[in-house]
Amino acid sequence: MKCKRCRGNAEIQVRHHNAAYCRDCFIFCFQRQVERAIDKEHMFSRDDEVLVAVSGGKDSLALWDALVALGYRTTGLHLALGIGAYSASSTQKTEAFARLGGLQLITARLEEDGLAVPTVVARTRRPACAACGTIKRHYFDRLAFEHGFAVLATGHNLDDEAARLLGNVLRWQTHHLGKQQPVLGSTHERFARKVKPLFRLSEYETAVYAFVRGIDYVIDECPNSEGATQLLYKDALNRLEAVMPGTKLTFLQDFLRLGRPRFATEIDGPPGSCGRCGMPAYAAVCGFCALLGDTDTRRSQRVIPASNDAS
Repeated sequence: MKCKRCRGNAEIQVRHHNAAYCRDCFIFCFQRQVERAIDKEHMFSRDDEVLVAVSGGKDSLALWDALVALGYRTTGLHLALGIGAYSASSTQKTEAFARLGGLQLITARLEEDGLAVPTVVARTRRPACAACGTIKRHYFDRLAFEHGFAVLATGHNLDDEAARLLGNVLRWQTHHLGKQQPVLGSTHERFARKVKPLFRLSEYETAVYAFVRGIDYVIDECPNSEGATQLLYKDALNRLEAVMPGTKLTFLQDFLRLGRPRFATEIDGPPGSCGRCGMPAYAAVCGFCALLGDTDTRRSQRVIPASNDAS
């Protein structure tokens, strides 16, 4: 095989583009895809300070690496979720990446706030992924606001977005379909603009990029993700992709071009403010404060009242 760009010997095949590249050209094309997504979708400019959510996995670290290489001004944000050895390894690799590149990193340790994911799950009996998602969204928004960032970038890739789309279509979640896009604008003074610069790059491409760039990332999946429906949707799409390369990209791109505008009216109006924490909320309290309330309720139910019987 010959490299599509330089005509040298190719090492990396990208089937959904019917192309192959040498290592240097693959890195160039990956970074160019990121830059094109940023420019085309008007995600942010070079004058913006971008807060990059980094988990320690391949996607978020690949995104941070590409943004730095392209000259954007970035700061990393890592949430130490308190999920045993998995979180310890994730934090170690994130901090090592930042230290090696001389990059700024904000680390929030949920255990220090009494909100380690296993603790919250045990106290509320909520599904782990649901509780974790609520906590992460709150911390992302709150920390972006507290540190003065108007833009928050996440490492969601093509596989993530196509799987999310499939799930929303199967259940006809019209509200979620209306909001699925690579840029979610700010609708509240405490909401940062959410952007997904990797939305057209596959999980395979981010894994290859991380490998050829020598990025040390967490390989294991989160132990709480076992049996998650998102993984089932990814598996179904992978089977289609193996037979029909380009299925995921076409599915997502055509939805964004033709489908999403038809669901735009399903989006809620601007949120109000949570009566407890002041963060955006579509009810009297935000989902995070509701979760905290559930946690406190469960904890109080476990307190055994002192006996009034005489000894």
